Amino acid sequence: MGLIQAAVGALGGTLADQWKDFYTVPGDLAPTAALFSAAARGTNAGRGSNAKGSDGVITNGSRIIVPEGYGLVLMQDGAITGFAAEPGAYEWDSEAQDSQSIFAGDGIVGPLVTTSWERFKFGGRPSAQQRAYFVALKELPNNRFGTQSEIYWDDAYMNAQVGVVTRGTYTLSITDPILFIKAFVPASYLEPGRVFDFTDVENDAASQLFNEVVGSLAPAFSMYTNDPSKGNRITKIQQDSVGFAQSLSAAVEENYKWSTGRGLEIVSVAIVSIEYDESTRALLRNVQRADALSGARGNSNLQASVAAGFESAGENGGPGGLIGMGMAASGAGIGGLQQPVPGVGAQSTAAQSTAAQSTAAQPAAPAAQSAAPAAEDPMVMLTKAKQMLDAGLITQADYDAAKAKALGL
Repeated sequence: MGLIQAAVGALGGTLADQWKDFYTVPGDLAPTAALFSAAARGTNAGRGSNAKGSDGVITNGSRIIVPEGYGLVLMQDGAITGFAAEPGAYEWDSEAQDSQSIFAGDGIVGPLVTTSWERFKFGGRPSAQQRAYFVALKELPNNRFGTQSEIYWDDAYMNAQVGVVTRGTYTLSITDPILFIKAFVPASYLEPGRVFDFTDVENDAASQLFNEVVGSLAPAFSMYTNDPSKGNRITKIQQDSVGFAQSLSAAVEENYKWSTGRGLEIVSVAIVSIEYDESTRALLRNVQRADALSGARGNSNLQASVAAGFESAGENGGPGGLIGMGMAASGAGIGGLQQPVPGVGAQSTAAQSTAAQSTAAQPAAPAAQSAAPAAEDPMVMLTKAKQMLDAGLITQADYDAAKAKALGL
């Protein structure tokens, strides 16, 4: 009893010409339709616009064509009596002994449907009259999501809480049609002429899914950006539609049991926009600056900036300006400027001692006047200039110029 498989595979007009009438998918179906009644085709074998408005009721001998991307579900009094996920042609016969109740095919839907079939299968002998529905097994596009205010999560890379307003779309797949119909679809959509569409604004069940996706965005963002395998970067989300879809699918499964409780799964996500709040934008600017100053590229940028400063100081302040910049660079630990030079300390100390003895009997001078000779010490200036030359912070021409000025040449 049930479905008899007449032919397998994608069918063209040949089999339709052999059958005077049969049931199949309506011709004016929206690409986002998920569940709908089978439509009858007339005696011209489906040529032209001959799809009739049908209540989807089949009887003994009814022929049904299942196209690629759809599954056939037979129901009696709200119970599922048959299912076919493999494309092809079928005939319903409630009396045939060699017929089968379910054709799951060899695709990914097979093991899932088998489990649900054992859970929800019809308990008695199906009657001669059945109601036929088609369920979409392909990806259903244009399911929208969006937030009206910021959502927040703790970001490990920036070590702070970040907030965004975001919107986009995702594709949805019905991975277990039997579970989807029995556990999620409202009974009103199993009436003649009704079409269950996830994008229908009047569909309360679809609106519930929208709210659940929005409620799962913050956990999904956190899951993605805190995953080391994803690079821990929030900026990579818009470039990785499949990777973020996996995080969002895992979030809705954890929170709302989409896969195990409803037979639904998010396949891909397209984020149209992400607008960061003010504090997050400031954090991102800091991260960008840190990236620019990290590694060899950052070291080159820093040395170039310091060298430009030395050049400007040499032009405006003479050797003293160069030495002042060198002392600042030395304090910052740039190049080799912190390395001591043998003998320089002792000579500098001796010079300072002699200067102190010669001025002991003289009246005290202002601090600025007593400090000036030490700053212009040719030995100190040339030593610092040589260190900058060795560190690659100034050129040989800069060093020669500083040396000439220090020695008064």
